[in-house]
Amino acid sequence: MTSGSLELLKLNRLIHDPGRLLILTFLYPVAKLDYLELKKRIRFSAGNLSSHLAKLEKAGYVLIQKGFKGKYPITVCSMTKRGREALALYAEMLKQITKVTESSSETE
Repeated sequence: MTSGSLELLKLNRLIHDPGRLLILTFLYPVAKLDYLELKKRIRFSAGNLSSHLAKLEKAGYVLIQKGFKGKYPITVCSMTKRGREALALYAEMLKQITKVTESSSETE
């Protein structure tokens, strides 16, 4: 096993899931995003999106706020500081893995 392979073992498995990674990628650059807009952008079913958001919320990576806009219910999603830090660390680990794989392909 190379050191790059060992780094893969350290990746945050909660974030590593493609669906949750996609959600966090959409939430990272914005302060908040309406649930319906997020659902529309990533094209997940309501159940699938809710399931992923629940896991991210439980980990403290995402904040889900429910309220009303006039008479209409609204759900707003945002990343927490903890979520931003976790995603930044995840991205940094991917960069390290990329460096290892690039350097090993140069020596072949």
